[in-house]
Amino acid sequence: MTIATPFHFFGIRHHGPGCARSLLQALEQLQPDCLLVEGPPEGEPLLPILQHADLRPPVALLVYVQDQPSHAAFYPYAEFSPEWQALQWAARQGVATRYIDLPQTHRMALDIEERARIKEADSPDAGDDASDPSDMSALPQEPPPYDPLDLLAEAAGYPEGESWWNRMVEERGDGATLFEGIAEAMDVVRAELPNETRGERYAGREALREAWMRQCMREAVKAGHQRIAVVCGAWHVPALQAQVTAKADNALIKGLPKVKVQATWAPWTYRNLSSASGYGAGVDSPGWYEHLWQSSAAPSGTLRTVGWLTRVARLLRSRDLDCSSAHIIEATRLAESLAALRGHAHPSLSELNEAIVTVICMGDSAPLRLIEQELSVGDRLGGVPADVPHVPLQRDIEQQQKSLRLKPEAATKVLALDLRKDLDRERSQFLHRLRLLGIAWGDIATDQQRNRGTFRETWQLQWDPELVVRIIEASRYGSTLEQAATAKVRQSLDADTPLPLVAQAVDDALLADLPYLVDALMRDLTDRSASTADVAELLRSLPPLANVYRYGSVRQTDTAALAKVIDSLALRAAIGLSVACMALDEDAASRMQAVVLSAHEALHLRDAQTLRDAWHAALRSLALGDAAAALLRGMASRLLLDARELDSEDVSVQLARNLSLGVPPSDAAAWLDGFLNRQALVLLHDEAIWGAVDAWLSQLGETQFVQILPLVRRSFSAFSNHDRQSLGEKAKRSLSQTGVTAAVAVSAAGAAAAWDEKRAASAIAVLNELLGLNLPAELLSSPQEA
Repeated sequence: MTIATPFHFFGIRHHGPGCARSLLQALEQLQPDCLLVEGPPEGEPLLPILQHADLRPPVALLVYVQDQPSHAAFYPYAEFSPEWQALQWAARQGVATRYIDLPQTHRMALDIEERARIKEADSPDAGDDASDPSDMSALPQEPPPYDPLDLLAEAAGYPEGESWWNRMVEERGDGATLFEGIAEAMDVVRAELPNETRGERYAGREALREAWMRQCMREAVKAGHQRIAVVCGAWHVPALQAQVTAKADNALIKGLPKVKVQATWAPWTYRNLSSASGYGAGVDSPGWYEHLWQSSAAPSGTLRTVGWLTRVARLLRSRDLDCSSAHIIEATRLAESLAALRGHAHPSLSELNEAIVTVICMGDSAPLRLIEQELSVGDRLGGVPADVPHVPLQRDIEQQQKSLRLKPEAATKVLALDLRKDLDRERSQFLHRLRLLGIAWGDIATDQQRNRGTFRETWQLQWDPELVVRIIEASRYGSTLEQAATAKVRQSLDADTPLPLVAQAVDDALLADLPYLVDALMRDLTDRSASTADVAELLRSLPPLANVYRYGSVRQTDTAALAKVIDSLALRAAIGLSVACMALDEDAASRMQAVVLSAHEALHLRDAQTLRDAWHAALRSLALGDAAAALLRGMASRLLLDARELDSEDVSVQLARNLSLGVPPSDAAAWLDGFLNRQALVLLHDEAIWGAVDAWLSQLGETQFVQILPLVRRSFSAFSNHDRQSLGEKAKRSLSQTGVTAAVAVSAAGAAAAWDEKRAASAIAVLNELLGLNLPAELLSSPQEA
């Protein structure tokens, strides 16, 4: 005898259009008086917003810990998600609706406690500061997730569960009878693959979730509901149908820990909805599922196929790729033929992709990657109403996005800014402020790093829905973007922060137009530079400051105070440069070389005569002295030559001094490496320097040459291909000229060796008579004397 039950179970796959279509049919037929949906109970106060015109899927319920916003959970919905359609249907019908999953107030508390226990076990003596409860990275890793549908797919002859479920469920719409088959299939699968196969932690958490769901079902019955629709993941249906006592469930969920959480609606994207994003319940092709949902009213599968291929044609034509009407017709025929050969009524995405590659792309799979990115996945971004609960910082950011006409988009967008224009300059400042808060909406294009000098700045923007969490997390620094960015930078710097990082913070603050922060950081720089004895730190602080000084005018920044700070840092660095470069080993000298070169470029941007004279004097002391490493002495000589503080004759003296036979070959090679400074022009255009280097290499013995060869090769490897080719041609020409001279000398020596005195004597008399020399008789008999 069958016992009447008020419960009607609808096991679905999250984000499945076939499940959604069948679920709507089933709800229309059942007309339930209560709807229970797998989801966070914290989201129930937000359900009235479902009918708001500005709530456009894809969206997600965001639940986060109030004191630790980085610990958050998302429950995404797309238009084709069964839960979304069920919630919308219930809202239109006025049906009582409840979320029945284990509340996040307990789930997050369990995660935090578990993480703290693991941290304490790993480092029992670490103290109270050892654990960050918001960090879930230390939670135990479960075995790789299995797809229980793989068992059913294998039995049906499919390669994996995804394709089987798509074919049997999502690309069809069988109504209420579908869910009876799903429940029966899940009974079999759970018997073969119980939760314990995923590990103890997973099994325990699933047991808590299902116990809580059963308790919510009992509460719905107590409330007097008689036709209760339960919409949950198909995996849970057998557990919710099981005969478990309320006492057992109460014992399981009793005494669960709690944390304070907050919930809101957040925009979502198809890219984040895809399984490729790491979302566990994601689908491979959200864009294709949207097409299946929107074409559900099509009377035949052919119209669905043609509709998809038409979208493909529009995309390819927008990218100037050939796709004619004939292509679409032939691709449709091929896709339907492939489906028929495989025993299917209509083509699925796999048959369509094969037809696209064969007919439209002529065997080239490259356009298919574009189709998968733009259509199969898609770049749709949802929207939420303005009156959805927000933290003040989020409201301020959204208001600035509107006033600056910067609309968040899921697709990648390149934004070129002209900083001479007020709007573009304000946009740049807004994006830099977000960057300081760790809200990475945009990145400056890597090939445009010097655009500030040309009044341009290029950003690459792409909105990620998870940035909402970063905004909520950053709200603890302030209620406005300016306040929050200022406070975060100030809190990130302390008395132990290296001076170069403080200087970089000044650069960042000026870019973000944070005047109060700039003033505070300038005072810090001035005070700390006066007490800093580390010359390398002083030098590393110069590039970001000089960069702002040189290009700050386009952002309407006051550079007078900045110039004083730069001059103070540079003068102190110049005074201590010689001492800082003493007694350095090879690695330390290499690091110091990079620092000095960077500072040298920065001081060129400052372009002050007094400062330049002091710096050149420091370089001269370095170049002409003996205490610094050979690499640094060579570098200083080259910088002075380029600045015309040393002429060619002075450099020749240094070459002779540092490349003589008395200098160890390794030191000579290091000096040459520093002098060349990764540039070949001085060798190509200065014959004196070329000759000195050539003479040094030529006089080396075999042992010495082998010793310094790797060092010299390392120096020359930094030259461009063109420079190396030019050097080779110059060396070849020099060798040819040397070869001619040698040939003349060999010819003369050969002639001297073949001297025949008797034959020469017979010619002397003839020459005497022809030339009228009137030689004495004794000379005529002696050819050598003649």
